[in-house]
Amino acid sequence: MSAQALGAVPAGIAAGELAVAQRVQQLQALIETAGKVAAGGLASTNTVASPAGAGGASTDFASALQAASTADIASASGVVGAGYQPAVSGAATSGESGGEYEALIDQAASRNGIDPAVLHGLIQQESGFDPSATSGAGASGLTQLMPGTASSMGVSNPLDPAESIEGGARYLGQLMAQFGGNAEDALAAYNAGPGAVQQYGGIPPYAETQSYVSKVLGFAETYRQAHPATVTGALA
Repeated sequence: MSAQALGAVPAGIAAGELAVAQRVQQLQALIETAGKVAAGGLASTNTVASPAGAGGASTDFASALQAASTADIASASGVVGAGYQPAVSGAATSGESGGEYEALIDQAASRNGIDPAVLHGLIQQESGFDPSATSGAGASGLTQLMPGTASSMGVSNPLDPAESIEGGARYLGQLMAQFGGNAEDALAAYNAGPGAVQQYGGIPPYAETQSYVSKVLGFAETYRQAHPATVTGALA
């Protein structure tokens, strides 16, 4: 939730609005107090997430957040200003771990003959496991497939996690086969296109593509070390 300066409550507002405005002002005061007390925590009021290790201050702060519901704050919009909107909570539910998609990733990787760790790393780099992610170029979904590629991979809805994962795995599997099982070249082709990899005989000299391949393989190795049994079993 973005904490904005509320200022004084205008005179003459309805009793219900006054009560809500007072609660919002109390919340703001608690935010400021928590920022002063919690070391390394809420140094600014741009975020209201309770900082880990903040002790009693974080406990009081969490209680305050519960007391002032989203509905209350939204109903006070006429008091605090039309531009005020509560932040969407749970926007990073899956986060960067992608735990809720592990089964889909393992199954899609197995069906398409690729390393599930590499597919996991690709998704982490492409979308951060946000199934609704879209790019300015038109790519969308967990595996960020372009419309034409999605269609050719049989994906009708790129924003559907299962379809996106299967489509991305199928495309990566085709690239792996095209480049002789070389994961680096396949990933470079996924990012820059097969033509660029063929032209340069490997990863093209594009900073973005070189960084992309390095990051995906780094994420893959981290996942591999954390899930050795899963990866070994999927490749067996």
